Amino acid sequence: MRRKRRTHSPEFKAKVALAAIQGELTMAELVKKFDVHANQITDWKKQLLNSAPDVFGKGATKAEDAAETVQELHAKIGQLTMENDFLERGLERIHGPRGKKW
Repeated sequence: MRRKRRTHSPEFKAKVALAAIQGELTMAELVKKFDVHANQITDWKKQLLNSAPDVFGKGATKAEDAAETVQELHAKIGQLTMENDFLERGLERIHGPRGKKW
C-alpha cells in the first residue's frame, strides 16, 4: 500500500541536505534517520549546492533591490491614494456627495 504524499518544510529540507553534504552519515543512515527516499535526499543536496552561491553573491543584492522596489511601490501607492482623494473631493464639489442620486 502506498504512503500518503507528504510535504516537507524548507527547514527540514535544508537540515537533510546539510546532513548529506557533511558526509558523516551514509545514504542508508540518512534515509533511516529522516525517513526520506535516497533520491529525494540527493535532489535536495543538489538544490542546496546550486543555490548556495546566491546566498553570498547576487542573491543578497537581489534582496536589497527587492526591498528598494517595495519602498518605491509603497510611495507610488501613497501618491495614487492622495490623487484619488483629491479628484474625489473635486467631483463632490461639482456633482454632490458620492452615492446621492438626483
